Amino acid sequence: MITITTTEELAAFCEQARAHPYVTIDTEFLRERTYYSRLCLIQMAVPGNDEGDAVLVDPLSGDMSLEPLYDLFRDPGVVKVFHAARQDLEIFFVEGDVFPVPLFDTQVAAMVCGFGEQVGYETLVRKIAHAAVDKTSRFTDWSRRPLSDAQKTYALADVTHLRDVYEHLAAQLKKSGRQEWVEEELSVLTDPATYTVVPDEAWRRVKTRTNSGRFMAIVKELAKFREVHARDNNVPRSRVYKDDAMLELASTKPTSAQDLGRSRLLLREARRGDIADGILAAVAAGQAAEPGSFPKPDTSRDKLQVNPALSDLLRVLLKAKSDKAGVAAKLIATASDLDAIAGGERDVSALKGWRRKVFGEDALKLCEGKVGLVVKGQSVEVFAI
Repeated sequence: MITITTTEELAAFCEQARAHPYVTIDTEFLRERTYYSRLCLIQMAVPGNDEGDAVLVDPLSGDMSLEPLYDLFRDPGVVKVFHAARQDLEIFFVEGDVFPVPLFDTQVAAMVCGFGEQVGYETLVRKIAHAAVDKTSRFTDWSRRPLSDAQKTYALADVTHLRDVYEHLAAQLKKSGRQEWVEEELSVLTDPATYTVVPDEAWRRVKTRTNSGRFMAIVKELAKFREVHARDNNVPRSRVYKDDAMLELASTKPTSAQDLGRSRLLLREARRGDIADGILAAVAAGQAAEPGSFPKPDTSRDKLQVNPALSDLLRVLLKAKSDKAGVAAKLIATASDLDAIAGGERDVSALKGWRRKVFGEDALKLCEGKVGLVVKGQSVEVFAI
């Protein structure tokens, strides 16, 4: 097993990769104790069976630069293959301000090819490569050195079998003419907005039981402070304070260190120092906010008059269409999408792009009473009215 530890070695392998149509890539990282993921290992493989066709790249070794890898990411002549790429892409975007292009995600492709919803790598390897993946080293500290042979073997398996998985799925997509479907899905993964957190918008990720204006104004300020503090100090958001503590603070509206000391949910470290000062300042800012600036959660779908019978029919239609197309149902539409369509909402992803062709057009016709559903044997079919 070859481990690359210098910039020169990495550049040589990336140059080798340029002679091939694709390269498979995976990463190992830690995030439990930091805001940003800490990249600990990169695995890469090109087509072939020689030892040098699959390597480990150790970004923790000395002063190695990943710029040769980023240059490869920018090369449009080599497909960069990942499985469940989102977290990997976030790491490379944050550290190198780059996305791999062109990109292929085998998890997305597998969903389009009928392998089910959020299909795991082990499942694809078993079904396509007819091999087994030893996952005993999955939960390990990848920052510790030296890496054991078991860790290296586990890590390399994540890219060597991926070659067979990619070739099978790529051929299946070409045969079915669904490459554009996958590309449409992957456009989200290569959008900087997917990974860019705006502190002023952090409150939208907090689930609350009330939408009271003043309460939400305080939540907004508390969420903003937490995001900035966690980012600037590279610690997890939960190390600042958790959501339940934030909601408690928004309710009790503390104005002093003594008030913070009476909190039931606030971590001890957050009751003093910079975090305590930030909490009190955030609560004060929320209290002083003008009513016109109160954050307004999107409740548009809450007001929809959903016809439950129509919603159920849409679920039947979705099952029939997904089975016929061989595509995971949740990739086409979620339960909330179906309820929104049944309630008259039309700005829904299930009614756009390839989803509209597979499901959306008949879904609209069903809502308008232009088509119906009929059971024929073990299947459900659409008929015109």
